[in-house]
Parts: sequence; C-alpha cells; structure tokens
Amino acid sequence: MGGMRAARLIKMVLLLQSRPAMTAAELAGELEVSERTVTRDAQALSEAGVPVYADRGRNGGYRLVGGYRTRLTGLARGEAEALFLSGVPGALRDMGLDDAASAARLKVSAALLPSLRDASDSAVRRFHLDAPGWFHEPAVPELLPAVAGAVWADRLLYVRYGKGEADAESSPEFALSPYGLVLKAGVWYLCACSRGEFRVYRVERFRAARVSEEMFVRDESFDLPGFWEEQAERFARSLLRTEAVLRLTPEGVRLLPHHLDRAAVGEALQAAGEPDGQGRLTLTVPVESEEVAYAQLLPLGPEVEVLAPPSLRLRFARAATAMSALYG
Repeated sequence: MGGMRAARLIKMVLLLQSRPAMTAAELAGELEVSERTVTRDAQALSEAGVPVYADRGRNGGYRLVGGYRTRLTGLARGEAEALFLSGVPGALRDMGLDDAASAARLKVSAALLPSLRDASDSAVRRFHLDAPGWFHEPAVPELLPAVAGAVWADRLLYVRYGKGEADAESSPEFALSPYGLVLKAGVWYLCACSRGEFRVYRVERFRAARVSEEMFVRDESFDLPGFWEEQAERFARSLLRTEAVLRLTPEGVRLLPHHLDRAAVGEALQAAGEPDGQGRLTLTVPVESEEVAYAQLLPLGPEVEVLAPPSLRLRFARAATAMSALYG
C-alpha cells in the first residue's frame, strides 16, 4: 500500500470517527478523490478489519460500527512529536484552554502505538516557545477567555472598547464577528469584522465583552495569517512619518536593520548610491520621529553620522560633546 493511499485511508477513518455517517460524495470531496475510489477504499478498510458499514438506499453512505476507534498507526515519530508541539502552553492557559489541551494530549497519547507514547515528553523536553518579549511580564486580559470562546464557537461578540475607564463608560456597545486571535510579543489582538470591515482590536482594551447565542457565518476565504501580516506591515509603515539622512560605515550598514524598521531600511539600501571614498554609504530612511530616531540610532555610536534633519544632527553633536567630556 503506497504512503499516499495509507494516509488517505487513515484520514477516511478519522473523518468517519468524527461524524455519525458520511455520503460517498462527502467523503470524495474531503479526500479529493472520486466516489469510485471511496468505494474501493471502504472495501479495503473492511477487509483490513476496520468495521466500515455501507448504508444502502437513496440517502446511503458510510459509517463506523459501534464507536470503533482506530489506533493512529500511520503516524511517524516526527509527526507524533510535531503534534505535541502545536500550541503555546502559556497562550492556551490564558485562553482557558489548558485543561482541554491536556485532555486532548492524553487521548492522542492513548491512541498512539506504544513505541510512540513518549512523543509528548520528547517534544516538551526539547522545545519550549516563550512568546512575550524580554523584561516585561504581560498581564493576561481579563476578558480573553470570553473572547476566545466566541472565536471558537463562531458567536457574535457584543463589546465596549476604549483605552481608559472613562472611554469605556461613554463608548456604546457594538457587535463584532470574532474571526481570530493573535498573540504578538505578549500582547493579544482580536481580528474581527464589524459592519463588513475587518479590523484589529487589542483585547486588553475591551471593557466589556458579552458572548451572544447568535452565530455569525464565517467568510471561509478569510486568511488570518495573511490578514495579520498585511495589517502589521501597514501599522509599522503608518508610524514612519519623518525622514533622516544618515552616513554609515560598513558596520553601521550591517547593524542598521536591527535598530530601525527592517523593511524601510531594505528599501533605503536599494535606493542608495555607491559608497564614498571612505567606504561610507549615505541613506535616506523613514523614521517614526526625531525623538525615536535619536533613541534608536544612538547605540550605533561612531558607525552612523546624522546629516539631516539639522535639529537631529544637533542632538547627536551635543551627545558626542557630552560623551567626549565624560571620557576625555
């Protein structure tokens, strides 16, 4: 039996385990094969001892007899270990899902072959994902479990939103279709649709969140990772409101992407001319503000010279004088 077919047969059993019955057409659609192939596969499973029962008649289909559960014999060790890597433990805990996750891991462990039972331990011993940044302990938003529950159940969410308590009191309640949660550098964001427009909301700014019994119809074409990437890039760009002209040593060019917006530096490098006789390159780079640029560029020390704007250059000149006086 080929690997492709073995994987398909396992998927067929798992599909039948998850539903009371499925028609040949439904199975063919899920497995991306013809109905004739579904019939052959069902027969092969039956011959292999998996109790697949074919209901005859107009509404006929396939089902598994008497709560049959397969052992996941088709899983390779690497696949089993990868299964236990999915999900950030802290994130699952914050969403109130750690009990469900541990129960699921127990059930999958029970279904694995004895030789793969240690896959969970082996993955946890070797990999741990710590999502927040250094030096700050992110607070878990109080309303996160409610928001996560609405996301999982495709239920409308009625919220009040605002930066401060005063904002929340004056802000009206409005409805959101909550599509997905994103954890970025320790901060939780909700990607949701309101009045036909997709937007991003910081979960910590929800002052009230009420999960409705009413469900929303999810737009299946919505791509959460793609939407987030696009929004994050647009947000980063929107912050870059001013420009700085810099003259950099080769070392300064190497370090610059670690201090300023990486994409903006990349574009500035493409637009730059040739280095001068001392090997120094002049760049025009978008920055958030003079204040922020000063803080970002100061660690580069003598590897960067600020040519413009004049007020920013003056700040660096004063810093250099003060440093020189200190270190003499």
